[in-house]
Amino acid sequence: MASPDKKPFQCPHCNKAFSRNGYFKIHLRGHNGERPFICTECESRFTSKSYLESHLRAHSGEKPFKCTECDSRFFTQTNLKTHLRSHTGEKPFPCTECASRFTTRSHLKRHLRIHSGEKPFVCTECLKQFNQRTTLTMHLRTHSGEKPFVCTECFSSFSQQGSLIKHRRTHTSEKPYICMECNAQFTQQKSLNDHLTIHTGEKPYVCTECDFRFSTRGSLRKHVRIHSGEKPFVCGSCEATFSQRGNLVLHLRTHTGEKPFTCPECPRTFAQRSYMSKHLRTHTGEKPYVCVECNARFTQQSSFKWHYFRQHGQKIQSSAVNENGAGKDIVI
Repeated sequence: MASPDKKPFQCPHCNKAFSRNGYFKIHLRGHNGERPFICTECESRFTSKSYLESHLRAHSGEKPFKCTECDSRFFTQTNLKTHLRSHTGEKPFPCTECASRFTTRSHLKRHLRIHSGEKPFVCTECLKQFNQRTTLTMHLRTHSGEKPFVCTECFSSFSQQGSLIKHRRTHTSEKPYICMECNAQFTQQKSLNDHLTIHTGEKPYVCTECDFRFSTRGSLRKHVRIHSGEKPFVCGSCEATFSQRGNLVLHLRTHTGEKPFTCPECPRTFAQRSYMSKHLRTHTGEKPYVCVECNARFTQQSSFKWHYFRQHGQKIQSSAVNENGAGKDIVI
């Protein structure tokens, strides 16, 4: 009788070995394409009767294999065995290239493509290659326009589930990413990463035109439009164009009449926060613009400019406002 550890039946195609001839024959069917067991419900074909029986449970809904830890149920014994590792923490499949370990052989197989660079899944539209089938599936939606993930709050649709999860946070105000330095909270990991550069002082993004450096890719992208003259944000009402989305948002209020900023002292409303800030000085009495010639003070920059031209007969230079004047850098 053969030793329990000995596996005399070795596959000539993939070098897998088997201790029993029956298992060996079933395995060989996978290589030669033989699938003699057919599902009467959907005509799927299988290499063994046991695989067909497991498949039939998907039609009947029967899940006879129950987890004793959490009452989850499964179609097959193999699925239950794999699930149990989520309770035990067992990861029996180690990567030979790094220290990573995995609960299933298929997860290890996917991981190994990171080291080998193998990308077996190819887009038939643009021939891009991917190392995972799920990544290819998501990519294909860029060609088909399919957006199967729909927000139940506003019915916006997305091609990826991850994009829908991020979008939902705009409704729930959930901010799961927290800065350990100042406890600031963010809806996305990318936003947190950009924020962290405030603490580190890192500015990894460099303008190739003028060598200015920026802490975020978005800031660099906005800056580059100064050189290129690009104005990608277009008003749908009058076709005015803007280099930044924020400027377009402010402009749109000239069409809609929206004034979202309300004075806390009176009922007046304003289209921009800066307009409200100027207005508040009429309540507080603050006069930040001071003339160095006669010490006259003004609440508004425009009033200060007019005074200086009328009273002193010259254009305003940077020295025309003293140290506590907010307009000291003004040159007209």
